[in-house]
Amino acid sequence: MKILHTSDWHLGRTLHGADLTCAFETWCDHVVRLADEVDAVLISGDVFDRGVPPVAMVSLLSRTLHELVARTQVVITSGNHDSARRLGFASDLLKEGLTMRTRSADAGVPIPLKDSDGNVGAIVYGIPYLEPDIARVELAEGEELLDRSHEAVIRAALGRIRKDIESGEYAGLDVPRIVMAHAFIVGGEPSESERDLHIGGVDSAPSRIFDLGLDLPGGGVDYVALGHLHGPQKVGGDAPMMRYSGSPVAFSFSEEHHKKSSTIVDFENRHAPQVRLVPAPVERPLVTLRGTFEELTSGEHAMEAGAYVRAFVTDDSRPNNLVARMTKVFPYLLECQHTPASRTQRRATIEAVKNDPVTVIGDFFDAAGGRPITDEERALLTKAWEAVAKENEK
Repeated sequence: MKILHTSDWHLGRTLHGADLTCAFETWCDHVVRLADEVDAVLISGDVFDRGVPPVAMVSLLSRTLHELVARTQVVITSGNHDSARRLGFASDLLKEGLTMRTRSADAGVPIPLKDSDGNVGAIVYGIPYLEPDIARVELAEGEELLDRSHEAVIRAALGRIRKDIESGEYAGLDVPRIVMAHAFIVGGEPSESERDLHIGGVDSAPSRIFDLGLDLPGGGVDYVALGHLHGPQKVGGDAPMMRYSGSPVAFSFSEEHHKKSSTIVDFENRHAPQVRLVPAPVERPLVTLRGTFEELTSGEHAMEAGAYVRAFVTDDSRPNNLVARMTKVFPYLLECQHTPASRTQRRATIEAVKNDPVTVIGDFFDAAGGRPITDEERALLTKAWEAVAKENEK
């Protein structure tokens, strides 16, 4: 059995206002091509970027799923960006080969995946994003609510999974067991583009809770397909193997150096799955540039003209029409900051605010413009301030 593990598509998201539709379309085409190589495609949450996605993105997902199901099996769980109810509204009506897990109560319901011979080749358990305030009620076994934390609700969902492995329909079947989860697992490296999961101050869960043990009938969990963090990475130990596939597209400059990929997991040896990272297509790279205006526009960075650019311009004085002139050189400029190399941070005291407003204004000009004001400018400021003060005295 081979599965393609993906997550965090975030269809509909923008990057500093830039439309990423082409990048999403390229990614979806890429996944469809990879589907011919695998027995199943998993999407571990955050299919859309918000609860009410743009119509164009709904259509794109619909077309993509139609093509995927014609080639392989697909399992989707909801993430913290998705609206679980909207994403899973027709889950009971879906055609064979497509399963959506959006209800926490269904975490322990097995999803059998067929191998090339038509036999059950793997079992998947889908844990959607668990909102502690809701899941602590839905997953409680008795009248007592679960603790208000991600660890508590994920542990409860895993308890249902363990129970199914022990005594469910497929108990004792020697096939890989895969858990999908959308959560922040301790040890993962976040970026700036994930939405915080802070709920009551407890936002993460330890990796050890996924170790259900190999003493169960048919063995325990062999792979945990994680979603939420946007950088592809391994977390926890090897029992079970746990990976974040990462997002397919960079959504902030903190992801500039991510090597975006999807994860193909081969379960030829179920307890020691082999992982192959397949590079994701890059529609337009992200680049951060730093230097004087002359250095940045001299032609030295001509290769970056087609990239999404974040620029830090270090001239002592802010060049005139900075953004407009930079955009002529870098058409996909998304962020431009004037950060003079000589800038120093000054603190204005309360007494300065009370007694010398011109000094305070001068400090602001120094910080914002990268140079101190001249004597002539100070005289003009003093004259203007005195005129305002005199007018207020009337």
